Amino acid sequence: MKSFKTYLLLTAFILTGALAAAQDADKILDKYVKAIGGKENLSKMKSLYTESEADIMGMASLQKTTILNGKGYRMEMEIMGEAIVNCMTGEGGWVINPMMGDYSAVDMPEAQYRESKSQIYIGAPFTVYAEEGYTAQALGKEDVGSIRANKVELTPPGGTPSVHYFDSETGYIIKTVQEAEMEGQMVKTVLEYSDYKEVNGIKLPHKIYMDAGGMFQMTSILVKAEVNKAVDPAIFIKP
Repeated sequence: MKSFKTYLLLTAFILTGALAAAQDADKILDKYVKAIGGKENLSKMKSLYTESEADIMGMASLQKTTILNGKGYRMEMEIMGEAIVNCMTGEGGWVINPMMGDYSAVDMPEAQYRESKSQIYIGAPFTVYAEEGYTAQALGKEDVGSIRANKVELTPPGGTPSVHYFDSETGYIIKTVQEAEMEGQMVKTVLEYSDYKEVNGIKLPHKIYMDAGGMFQMTSILVKAEVNKAVDPAIFIKP
């Protein structure tokens, strides 16, 4: 009986700790969403279009991203004269990637779609993580350079967890770490966000640096952003 009571006490302690971690995570993510514009304001935006100039390991590229809020996401970029397209809707996704031999549109791998489908929402996944079934857990604090950051682990349903670092003062996300498969092996990908500026009611990082396991580095600078630009839903249809 004593051991059973101890087990119950331990279980209660673990569950209470998990609940507290989730509540702390909710507060951190809510602060971030408020910092970039607020959930209500972001949900009312019809679309977000951005263009970024990227340096991909010494090669210049122009990236164009279109989000039709809650309906579709499309990213286009050019590398070495080849156009790469990633596209998602609420029903599925497709890609064109000549670098991998896909010169025409093919269905996006299920695992990739499952982990990235929330990108059809502006501010995702943080604006819709609860509705989309993500679990969130606070992991304490850690210094990122000179910034004291709050850490939150976010896990999509059936997907791979990612760890996000938020400036404890401003609330902005400054870093994301996630492991993903690349060329048959798991690679740690690090994204760093900086230079936040407001564009028509939403604050966006104007500089993003990515390092995928030391094998691939990219720095992108936001040069254009438009909110509520007219978007033809046909651009999300698989050709």
